[in-house]
Amino acid sequence: MNSTTPAHLSQVLTAIEAAATIAFAMSGLLEAARKRLDAVGVCMVAGLAAFGGGTLRDVLLDRRPFFWVEHALWLWALLALCVAAMLFLRARHFAPTERAMQWPDAAGLGLFTASGTQIALHGGSPAIVAVLMGVVTAVFGGVLRDIVCNEIPSAFRDHRPYALCAFVGAWVLVAAQALGAADWIGLVGAAAVAAALRALALLTDFRLPRWLNEGDRAA
Repeated sequence: MNSTTPAHLSQVLTAIEAAATIAFAMSGLLEAARKRLDAVGVCMVAGLAAFGGGTLRDVLLDRRPFFWVEHALWLWALLALCVAAMLFLRARHFAPTERAMQWPDAAGLGLFTASGTQIALHGGSPAIVAVLMGVVTAVFGGVLRDIVCNEIPSAFRDHRPYALCAFVGAWVLVAAQALGAADWIGLVGAAAVAAALRALALLTDFRLPRWLNEGDRAA
């Protein structure tokens, strides 16, 4: 975090981003394994899922160094996670499914929503901009993961709320800060709400209305 971030807040944000990075890396690993990519492909997809959203956020907010440069140890942790996961999946003959990938993705969505929104708020961004930065942080890694794996991003195609969950969760953090709540309460609340809404959508198979053309209405 930047030098003006309070020490306690910096520690909480670092912990949240570390957990979110692991969660999204796992979703990337499972998707890459499902697509039967080689070792380089697995590491690349996991890295894009883990770091893509935070990197775009840092570019838009003009934050330097990027969060994965500031915490370069995470790169080694990502490589170790990829190697361990590939060995485990091969030894256990585990067949990754799209549904298995969705649960770590939901956890990462909530965690990155909280950290992205908090970082933007602390940098002085207006509330709506901070909320959108939280959505970007939470969603863009998964979008890159799916594009590289030659899929229409699941955030856009399965019609179950995804970016909308991050949007609602981010406003929880904004509201908590406006009410004077402790930083950790807003962060935990935002992460929990965004992740819980996504999990609920998956469990109930709730879907948003999709775009219909005249041919679809006639059918």
